[in-house]
Amino acid sequence: MNEKRARAWTKAVDFHGHSCPGLAIGVRIALDYLEDLKIERAGDEELAAVAETDACAVDGLQAILGCTAGKGNLWLRRRGKQVFSIYQRASGRGRRYCWQGDGRGELSREERTELYLKAPGENLYRVSEARWPLPPEASVLKSRPCQICGELTAEPGLRLREGQVICLDCYGLPLDLSRRIVL
Repeated sequence: MNEKRARAWTKAVDFHGHSCPGLAIGVRIALDYLEDLKIERAGDEELAAVAETDACAVDGLQAILGCTAGKGNLWLRRRGKQVFSIYQRASGRGRRYCWQGDGRGELSREERTELYLKAPGENLYRVSEARWPLPPEASVLKSRPCQICGELTAEPGLRLREGQVICLDCYGLPLDLSRRIVL
């Protein structure tokens, strides 16, 4: 691993909190993407990413690409797949990376991590054109207070019941953490 990749790995581990094969997947894909297109980490929203998992690899994408949910240029589609689509806003084009590398049975966590960071990309993932169009830029939404709890809520999270504008919690929609998909 060259010095630039080693620094990127250290940065990702610091962000994620520990070294693991899952983090290595996201870091590897992000670094290969940036190098293949000869671009740098996104400062703002120059890049956008859609992750089909909510596992460790997503932190690798965030640390290396600069795509984050808070900036509005990272979307999670919980499909249980180590699949990541990365887009350039300037061109509107995206690449879809489908992870294939394994080595679980015969390798330790540390050995898998090293393999994922160093093996040739063609042995680890498939690349194709992104299946979906470029996701929209982040939007700033107007907020209003819920007329029951008083908490400021973005308008898409409000409902009207019996003439009152109320948040989803006060509206009574059950909390379902399995549905935290944004796309």
